[in-house]
Amino acid sequence: MTQVLDLAKRLLAAPSVTPATGPVFDAMEAMLAPLGFEVTRFRRGDGEPGSPEEAVENLFAIRRGPEGSRHFAFAGHLDVVPPGDGWTSAPFEPEERGELLYGRGAVDMKGSIACMVDAVANVPADAGTISFIITGDEEGPALHGTRALIDFMKAEGHQPDLCLVGEPTSVNRLGDMMKIGRRGSVNIWLEVEGAQGHVAYPHLADNPIPKLVAMLAELDALVLDEGTDWFQPSNLEITEIDTPNRAHNVIPAKAKARISIRFNDCHSGASLSEKIGAIAQKHGGQALPIISGEPFLTPPGEFSDIIASAVKAETGLDPEPSTTGGTSDARFLRAVCPVIEFGLCNATMHKRDEAVAIEDLSTLSRIYAAIAKDALAL
Repeated sequence: MTQVLDLAKRLLAAPSVTPATGPVFDAMEAMLAPLGFEVTRFRRGDGEPGSPEEAVENLFAIRRGPEGSRHFAFAGHLDVVPPGDGWTSAPFEPEERGELLYGRGAVDMKGSIACMVDAVANVPADAGTISFIITGDEEGPALHGTRALIDFMKAEGHQPDLCLVGEPTSVNRLGDMMKIGRRGSVNIWLEVEGAQGHVAYPHLADNPIPKLVAMLAELDALVLDEGTDWFQPSNLEITEIDTPNRAHNVIPAKAKARISIRFNDCHSGASLSEKIGAIAQKHGGQALPIISGEPFLTPPGEFSDIIASAVKAETGLDPEPSTTGGTSDARFLRAVCPVIEFGLCNATMHKRDEAVAIEDLSTLSRIYAAIAKDALAL
């Protein structure tokens, strides 16, 4: 346990609010190089701080096995969300209290990455090829992270056969859930133009707010589907309404809103964007969609069986295959090879006083080592 706990502390001690660069990747490289990994680091993005184009760092590391052997990849992110206020201890000074290790990223997902590194130390080099696909912007716009790593892997001929993403998928106990898929995500900005005027003379103006309200009412009433065998129903949520108007006696010239849709495989980002665009146009508005990811499913089979067997051996649990929750970089990696997510308990992720059970770190390390060995032996 001492080894994996030390690895986790080293990562937690490197502040890495998204987009992450520098010290946390230095720590990661220093862990992998002695294990025989060839490490490549590169940055993407050149915009101003706070912009979607802000620089992000990525790391790809590979330890090659015998010629023709299988290739198993671990994937994850070293960036974290801002810690916020009110922590009992400093968020970037890892602290053990009782049976828990506290620090931002303890479960999402520096703890899991520490377990991956500890695990590969226990996988013989001749078992096959192992790689790490690690980004610094999963918690941000995800424009220059895993997608750039995928381009790099294609250019260099690094094609994994299977990939495990270490997101915190467990709910009540380590091992009770793995993610075999995720719903897609699209955010859509809505806008209705009007004509500004005095509230006492409405006939000389064009109020865009009633049009936007009618549009949102129709959107809110939509039933997109009833769900599928593996996916929960798609849901549309109104996430922002904005009318730039600083005077009480002025009819505004513009009204805006934003909606977010998490959707299953009954839809695509394009089909939903078209549907919402038609409704917006009907009410005199326009829609600007940004598709963050499409739904995907890695059907139960050999890969999920390997994970379930490793989890069962260490915890006695049969992990539930699920597609619930938010998105992850698995939405990009699924285009490379079959991908499943499995990791620590998610109860404290993104919360203040984020913490991981210290015992779970050593257990997850053993699970990851078993998964890698069995995946390479297929």
